[in-house]
Amino acid sequence: MINKLVEKIKKTEAPIVVGLDPMMKFIPEHITKKAFSECGETLEGAAEAIFAYNKEIIDNIYDLIPAVKPQIAMYEQFGIPGLVAFKKTVDYCKEKDLVVIGDIKRGDIGSTSEAYAVGHLGKVLVGSKSYYGFDEDFVTVNPYLGSDGVNPFIKVCKEENKGIFVLVKTSNPSSGEFQDQKLSEKDNRPLYEIVGEQVAKWGEDCMGDDYSYVGAVVGATYPEMGKILRKVMPKSYILVPGYGAQGGKGADLVHFFNEDGLGAIVNSSRGIIAAYQQEKYSSFSPVDFAKASRAAVIDMREDIKGALS
Repeated sequence: MINKLVEKIKKTEAPIVVGLDPMMKFIPEHITKKAFSECGETLEGAAEAIFAYNKEIIDNIYDLIPAVKPQIAMYEQFGIPGLVAFKKTVDYCKEKDLVVIGDIKRGDIGSTSEAYAVGHLGKVLVGSKSYYGFDEDFVTVNPYLGSDGVNPFIKVCKEENKGIFVLVKTSNPSSGEFQDQKLSEKDNRPLYEIVGEQVAKWGEDCMGDDYSYVGAVVGATYPEMGKILRKVMPKSYILVPGYGAQGGKGADLVHFFNEDGLGAIVNSSRGIIAAYQQEKYSSFSPVDFAKASRAAVIDMREDIKGALS
């Protein structure tokens, strides 16, 4: 699957992943009104509105981008109907030949970690038959319980030719409370660098043609740390959150990429899916919200191209 992701990035010339992180405040009234008229102001109505919103955005951007990243918490808050909308979104994106990165940030051990890996990337055994659960192509994984929490995902990745993105240096302001702590007085390296080194080791046994199935999450809001981690993990694809709404710009991204112009994929969520609510795209009415999303993708692509050139 890493080979497919790289090929689609080359084809689209857009190292962009769109975060499908719907919130009710983003969804235009004409969509919620229709959903509520059919299902009532219920969890089912909210889920119907979410999927309709996602579908229209996907229809307007799928030819421009290689991948999407639905954040599962935005769906889980609506209970079982929300998870149904998550699965419908994953399936619809795959119908459009998009690579799907499930942003699940799971981190546990033993049979629990195995169950997460099987449920999101692999097949679960039911009697004499087996079935895919959510069936994403990649998922995000929290490594801070150690290899016990990551190895079950790597096992399933090998079986299914899928991948993971391991949290190394996250984009949020308080990430440094733990991730930036120095290892010791003798070893001045921060914790995130040690995690990056481990990501590179995990990836040595899970290689695609040029890059590993084991990637890393490194926030755009920390470009200097990205520069260090790019050297630490030369064969790991870096998923870069924090562009746009969190303050990251194209100019911050240069060091996340390798010299071949590959090696990183940049996420934008509300900056694209809620673009119509921004002043820059105010010429688009709520009815044309998905066209505003398309315009935002094009602008982001040009911003990144300009920075890399």
